[in-house]
Amino acid sequence: ASRQAAGIPGITPTEEKDGNLPDIVNSGSLHEFLVNLHERFGPVVSFWFGRRLVVSLGTVDVLKQHINPNKTSDPFETILKSLLRYQSGGENVSENHMRKMVYENGVTNSLKSNFALLVKLSEELLNKWLSYPETQHVPLSQHMLGFAMKSVTQMVLGSTFEDDQEVIRFQKNHGTVWSEIGKGFLDGSLDKSTTRNQQYEDALMQLESIFKKIIKERKGRNFSQHIFIDFLVQGNLNDQQILEDSIIFSLAGCVITAKLCTWAICFLTTSEEVQKKLYEEINQVLGNGPITPEKIEQLRYCRHVLCETVRAAKLTPVSARLQDIEGKIDQFIIPRETLVLYALGVVLQDADTWPSPHKFDPDRFDDILAMKTFSLLGFSGTQECPELRFAYMVTTVLLSILVRRLHLLSVDDQVIETKYELVTSSREEAWITVSKRY
Repeated sequence: ASRQAAGIPGITPTEEKDGNLPDIVNSGSLHEFLVNLHERFGPVVSFWFGRRLVVSLGTVDVLKQHINPNKTSDPFETILKSLLRYQSGGENVSENHMRKMVYENGVTNSLKSNFALLVKLSEELLNKWLSYPETQHVPLSQHMLGFAMKSVTQMVLGSTFEDDQEVIRFQKNHGTVWSEIGKGFLDGSLDKSTTRNQQYEDALMQLESIFKKIIKERKGRNFSQHIFIDFLVQGNLNDQQILEDSIIFSLAGCVITAKLCTWAICFLTTSEEVQKKLYEEINQVLGNGPITPEKIEQLRYCRHVLCETVRAAKLTPVSARLQDIEGKIDQFIIPRETLVLYALGVVLQDADTWPSPHKFDPDRFDDILAMKTFSLLGFSGTQECPELRFAYMVTTVLLSILVRRLHLLSVDDQVIETKYELVTSSREEAWITVSKRY
């Protein structure tokens, strides 16, 4: 009886120790569990993670009441930090704010100073695809993960990662760590399996040692290529903060970039009209000239394509905040220390907010209101998470280079099933074919 959810509609714990974890596992994912819960109980619902009360918010209206634009912590990072057992926001407010600024400037500056590298990596992929016969099936997810890994490792960690062997080693450890935290530890099975736990701890340790070595090398020296770690070092963060922030950025940046590229290309292969319109914009803005950051900024339709990709794929279906002080949403009181989930995957498919939510339609973002809502949810504008901002830029450069030279085509009879984790991916490999425009 003591486990009443403060009057918030929802379900009681299925098990004393695990709460509703068994229900989440049975639903297939936290996202699918939340879709079902919000359908049954409305926009504000409650359930139990172990012995902990969790409240989930599932419409734009209730999210508006909760989102605090002055918050310095990023909801997506909040989840990652707790999963990696890093200290989240242990510092005071002004230090937290400074750390966030350093992190965001690091992303902006490393994109600026490594723009030519992004173009080069995109062109390498283009040349590989141009060399294929037109009937060849291209394993899209695999190629996009490889491309994102190369981009992220070289921009965060520097030229050591021009060596493919280094990237492959990194990818192996990255894969082990992400396969656990990507689930959000949600099935609780990591704690139950000692061998998996050991593999996870080992992989994280190996990643950390690569980062520590590079942080040490970069301190107090000047390199011609400025990378993400340099900007953190200059920002007067301590070594532990630099380590945590660069690992979080590499883990999340890599996966979000790979999946945004994959889904964007998937949707383009199935929407001929959209691909044609994108090709026309790229041609008009870039002409035959070189690709520059200024020109990339002008690709407005491309930005809408990527926003719609994030929405239609429900790219990051759940984020979280810890309730610092007692709060109120609608008529419900949310007790202090409650974990509050933003059911973004539910909100992004809400027909009241997005007419014909299951249609891929970049033009919906011509509407300024749609853009405003998208910013509020953290997918655009000042609230967007730095990893997503990074992914938008990398994907825009890649698309402008690929679509200029290639038609991207779908493979007949392929059904792409979705796997919902912290970042949404396809369950199996997504295959495409390409044909030359000229």
